[in-house]
Amino acid sequence: MGTLDTGSARIHYSRTGNGPVVILVQGVGVIGNGWKPQVDGLRDRYSLVTIDNRGIGESSPAATLTIEGMAADVLAVADVEQIDTFHLVGHSMGGVIAQQVALTAPERVASLALLCTFLKGRQGTMIAPSMLLTAIRSRIGTRAMRRRAFVELVMPPAYLAAVGRDDVCSDLSQLFGRDLADSPPIIMQQLRAMGRFDASSRLSSLKGMKTLVVSAAHDCIARPAYGKALAQAIPGARYVEFADAGHAVTIQQAAEINEQLQQHFSTPS
Repeated sequence: MGTLDTGSARIHYSRTGNGPVVILVQGVGVIGNGWKPQVDGLRDRYSLVTIDNRGIGESSPAATLTIEGMAADVLAVADVEQIDTFHLVGHSMGGVIAQQVALTAPERVASLALLCTFLKGRQGTMIAPSMLLTAIRSRIGTRAMRRRAFVELVMPPAYLAAVGRDDVCSDLSQLFGRDLADSPPIIMQQLRAMGRFDASSRLSSLKGMKTLVVSAAHDCIARPAYGKALAQAIPGARYVEFADAGHAVTIQQAAEINEQLQQHFSTPS
């Protein structure tokens, strides 16, 4: 574990494992430990770096929160760890941050994996009309009701029925580093920062960068249409859609995601 003072924020990160370096960037309201299923599955072959985005977990808040600032934090961590090149993986908002990292320093990105994310940041601030009531229920009612509504947003019904909503709530709370019934202010700040960001017109410059875009058929947050449009915007990107997964596919189908990532990292450009 390490802590980096960038001047505008104190950034906490963790590095573990051996092999080529993979930097993983998380989404809204999730600490770096949200990547635990990937760290546990890949650490014997790769060196995994996870980061608490500024203002969450053990990282301090900054005066202003922007996607560009969080992307700069990723590169600052790479610098302090003396990592010249790395595989870059981002989920949800983390995928938006990863786009900015790749656009800023393409020569350092060995491969890019964008999981359940967006072509334009503002897409991540919207919810499918069919899930609007569930989103409202995640903010009102008893704590148990709010937790259960939250997991309905990120996991498909069949998975929740098979595993049990309360067990899923417990597992996600540990990975996310917070009680799912709570919505700390940083979440709204992250959503506003993402909503202001749009790199869609610049993504064609990533032509030649080995890129994987993953969507999940039951994702009501980063809908598959967003992932398909993102893959089309990056020349040569490979698109994969998980038929039975929701937004939290990295947790729900961790083994399958890890297999996709290993294949992606090892495939020649």
